[in-house]
Amino acid sequence: MNAVLQSHTASDRLNAQQANQPTAEALLQVQGVSLEYRTPERVVRATHQVSFEIDPADRFVLLGPSGCGKSTLLKAVAGFIQPSEGQIRLAGQPVKEPGPDRIVVFQEFDQLPPWKTVIENVMFPLLASRTLKRRDAEERARHYLEKVGLSAFADAYPHTLSGGMKARVAIARALAMQPKILLMDEPFAALDALTRRKMQEELLELWEGVRFTLLFVTHSIEEALVVGNRILLLSPHPGRVRAEINSHQYDLKSLGGVDFQASAQRIHRLLFDEGEAPAVEHDLRFQDIRIAY
Repeated sequence: MNAVLQSHTASDRLNAQQANQPTAEALLQVQGVSLEYRTPERVVRATHQVSFEIDPADRFVLLGPSGCGKSTLLKAVAGFIQPSEGQIRLAGQPVKEPGPDRIVVFQEFDQLPPWKTVIENVMFPLLASRTLKRRDAEERARHYLEKVGLSAFADAYPHTLSGGMKARVAIARALAMQPKILLMDEPFAALDALTRRKMQEELLELWEGVRFTLLFVTHSIEEALVVGNRILLLSPHPGRVRAEINSHQYDLKSLGGVDFQASAQRIHRLLFDEGEAPAVEHDLRFQDIRIAY
């Protein structure tokens, strides 16, 4: 049975209330969300009563094996899918449809229109949504191209770019919309190992400069530990919450370290063990961990 997992924001809010201090509401609230899709034979439940909260500037990772519903959850946050039960709220408002306050970066970067230059690709959603006039859209596009290190390629076409450069264009295009939350669905999965590590490094550097709020989907334990400051572990299909972990102590410099590898192994056990979670939580050596049964 899957109990509602209270995230750290809920705990912080309770502590603040007890201390008679003002509290801030979480930016994103996912409350008891179950998601289903229909096949010719039956209705399939992708996730079951998943709950979590994301604060502003969080790098929140959904981690789990293939088929656990993590990408489906991200699409629900984006407004593409409606929950069969539960609710998703962004800045206190129910999520009912897609909107410019949630921008998605998908795994494939061939979504960049090939007939548009790099800067035209970044400007396109700003103009299509009538967020900005052309002059202001170009100014903002150039600002974010500089942030991702592609100013010199503003007039290039997508077919001339490497996979990593296309990824940076997609990120610049998303951030140029200045969304409340950036949604990334395994964005580096198609890249080779060296380019993937470079993109992880650049994403973290970009976050340090912009401090955007990130919801990131991956099935890589190592990537989750590197990219996220908080990780939600989802069980195999249908996705249920297994635990939530604070992982801000790790970064790319931690890769290969004894403590990092031990943490990765413990996460693997939490994800895949059929028995109960370890009884002694302090042995896990995570900064903070909450188990859902």
